[in-house]
Amino acid sequence: MSQKISPPPTPTSLQTLVSNEREFSWKVASNLFVSFKYAWAGISYSFQTQRNFRIHVSVCALAIALSVFLHLQAVEIAVIGITSGLVLALELINTAIESLVDLTVKQTYHDLAKIAKDCAAGAVLVSALVAVLVAGTLLLPPLVTLIISAL
Repeated sequence: MSQKISPPPTPTSLQTLVSNEREFSWKVASNLFVSFKYAWAGISYSFQTQRNFRIHVSVCALAIALSVFLHLQAVEIAVIGITSGLVLALELINTAIESLVDLTVKQTYHDLAKIAKDCAAGAVLVSALVAVLVAGTLLLPPLVTLIISAL
């Protein structure tokens, strides 16, 4: 069951974020450099438009910086980096799914579009909770020890 919410949007800042050079984005990238350029454009778009992506990047940087500051073992820093990277990757996939769903259903409501968006957001939430659990397990003991020794 679909119902119209509003008319199609007028040109917005999205046009400035998505450049005209992507007019033929359906073509295969001509070389590896172009592929990396497109990937960076996706990361940049997410950073500019998605508040949660910026939050995840900040928390990831904080966790890794704290890991280095606390002199965790390399494998522990790697585990924190991997779990943080997973959260960022899933946030990018979530953004892609949301954009694709919005493109498909335009400005209308559809139950399946809601399910797709909610499940993608749920995947990010699960990975973020796991990352917090991992970081807490690895960071809290040395952090508590440092705080106690400072007192």
